[in-house]
Amino acid sequence: MALAVVYDPRFHTFESWASLMCEAYAGQQLVIPNARTDWYEWAAGLKAIDIFVNEGIPGPYIFKNWQDWATALVGAVNQPTDISSV
Repeated sequence: MALAVVYDPRFHTFESWASLMCEAYAGQQLVIPNARTDWYEWAAGLKAIDIFVNEGIPGPYIFKNWQDWATALVGAVNQPTDISSV
């Protein structure tokens, strides 16, 4: 099973963070963002990638800004692990 890669959005602009995600998922042909990119539409495209479909990631339209959505995305993909069973 492939693991999703999601970069921490802190200290990034939308364009820099989304560009990292485009690089990580280059085979999916995501649109490389620019100043006119609608982050909601871009995020909906990322959410549709097969590796994210079953991750239960939140849709972007319930968030007011991209940082809050990206942080929720990180939380959904990087579920806490139980280290007591190791």
